[in-house]
Amino acid sequence: MPQDSATDTRRPGSGLAPLLVVGGLLAALVGAAIVAASGGDRYELQGLPTPDAFTEHALTVVRVLTEVGCVVTVGSLLFAAFLVPPQRSGVLDVGGYAALRMASWGAAVWFVGALLSAPFTAADAVGQSITSVLQTDVLLNLLGTLTQAQAWLLTAALALVVLVGTRFALTWGWTATLFVVALVGIVPVAVTGHSSSGGQHDVATNSLLFHLVAVALWVGGLVALLAHGRRSAEHLGLAASRFSKLALVCWIVMAVSGVVNAWVRVPFSDLFDTWYGALVLVKTFALLVLGVFGYFQRERGVRAVVERGSRGALVRLAAVEVLIMLLTIGIAAALARTPPPQALYVEPDRVELALGYPLTTEPTLSRLLFSWRFDLVFGTAAVVLAVLYLRGVVRLRRRGIAWPVGRVVSWLAGCLVLLVATSSGIGRYAPAMFSVHMEAHMLLSMLAPVLFVLGAPMTLALRVFPAAGKDAPPGPREWLLAFVHSPVSRFLTQPVVALVLFVGSFYGLYLTGLFDSALEKHWAHLVMNTHFLLVGYLFYWPVIGVDPAPRKLPHVGRLGLVFASMPFHAFFGVILMSTQTVIGERFYQGLGLPWNTDLLADQRLGGGIAWASGEIPLLVVLIALLAQWSRADDREARRSDRRVDEGTSDDLDAYNAMLKQMADGKPQN
Repeated sequence: MPQDSATDTRRPGSGLAPLLVVGGLLAALVGAAIVAASGGDRYELQGLPTPDAFTEHALTVVRVLTEVGCVVTVGSLLFAAFLVPPQRSGVLDVGGYAALRMASWGAAVWFVGALLSAPFTAADAVGQSITSVLQTDVLLNLLGTLTQAQAWLLTAALALVVLVGTRFALTWGWTATLFVVALVGIVPVAVTGHSSSGGQHDVATNSLLFHLVAVALWVGGLVALLAHGRRSAEHLGLAASRFSKLALVCWIVMAVSGVVNAWVRVPFSDLFDTWYGALVLVKTFALLVLGVFGYFQRERGVRAVVERGSRGALVRLAAVEVLIMLLTIGIAAALARTPPPQALYVEPDRVELALGYPLTTEPTLSRLLFSWRFDLVFGTAAVVLAVLYLRGVVRLRRRGIAWPVGRVVSWLAGCLVLLVATSSGIGRYAPAMFSVHMEAHMLLSMLAPVLFVLGAPMTLALRVFPAAGKDAPPGPREWLLAFVHSPVSRFLTQPVVALVLFVGSFYGLYLTGLFDSALEKHWAHLVMNTHFLLVGYLFYWPVIGVDPAPRKLPHVGRLGLVFASMPFHAFFGVILMSTQTVIGERFYQGLGLPWNTDLLADQRLGGGIAWASGEIPLLVVLIALLAQWSRADDREARRSDRRVDEGTSDDLDAYNAMLKQMADGKPQN
């Protein structure tokens, strides 16, 4: 199969390659020209030395080509995993394998570009030529101190993993895994660039993350769809229909996140009389043009493929749209190299510089509850999860299928807890005070996952999504089942592994110095909150979850797992309350908050919160587990009674057999 697929992909690949090469080079030239036209005063505005012209413009070109390689990789893996079906055996079909090969070439460009970006970024940061930076001792020293250069090296490592994986992967499962790795590869550079520093850097970074992921899915997915359309019409209607829905979501995300990011960077008045504002307007115009193309793509191209099997309109529109997208990437790369207007260069105070926003008042109960600052990542996740769940419930009820109200209440309560923990005053003060951080930690790892698990989201999704059918391509229902029964899920929900991840996170994070290193980085807070939610869900899923789980634990085993975790939580709280060492002392002292001078007392308060609040969710879990156990016994008793009434009880059959043996005078075993 791989040999045949390779043969099938050579001719179409050469047909699309010129468009990608010309579009990529044109985008690089546009980006370099815009950077050159912006003048060299941007280095002076940022207080940076000016590198030589070659280094300055080569960095822009390399970055554009790297981003093109990134989006081609992500989009091709998306196409291979979710837009065209694999064979029934799980091995990729011809279209999926061809997309995987395209992802391999994209990953090669991505890897080389990211690797080159590290020294070019270092040279640009210190105002030296690339030749002087490439000396071994100089380069190693710069790479050890410059966060952005380190991020490019990490991106190169992830791109290399994808590159190697795409050369050997043949199955759907590994393709989906590589797709996730490729998405993760977008994150390091996004969270360490210009958006991650200065005032409002949390909002700027979060919006940029949404923007870059949406760009990669939309641009890359369209490139892969165009390649498949030029290559073959097999499953093209299905792929175009699926991509059209995703593209609309990506366009909305790009538009909203772009507006938010621009709002943080430049005042509205500066949009019309500054170079930076002009670039924002040009990029906005390009985005609107792409939205128009997307509309015609859905109305003409996709409809023509789905209804008439004609792919000409789709291929023509997609080719022009890809070219505009690549040019937009060039504009975006130039925008990233252009400083905001000088009026924005107002040095924030140390609290705002560290957190992204000022903290001028002492936390009180009312401020913790009502002093809100919406978190773009987790606040948006809470809202989206609530809306999707309610849509699923409504769809079930329209079919006449009942869904327990208790599950709806539990899920919505979990969304509310996630929203409060990250967007209320708790989320505002959590990065600045250990005690408030521990409140957020307990809500995210102990309470929200319990409520989410009791909401049975997977069961709801399995009932909402229709089965694909015997010979139909797999869809969301089959993807979800594949995830539930995957080796990764089975390993992570193994009782010992789940317990170690759940309980060990407390000790590994706070007692090893890892938390001290993470405090200064916004991306580390995103990782911590995500980790809290995931490990909590993985622990409670097989314990009290209604959803199908990779491992079916008996009720006694579930109860034992809950009791095994309780002493570790209590002991962790006792350690925090009794220790004499302040965790994160340097960071908290650097903030200099006047109401948080006794850091050890605040830490001990956090230990008390961990000890007390950790027991309450576990008590809820214990009650839920005992209730489930009782209901299971009742169901088994009713089934046994029905078997007796029907004369099919195993116990009754055994008793009758014993009486028969006694009547026959046969000895009993």
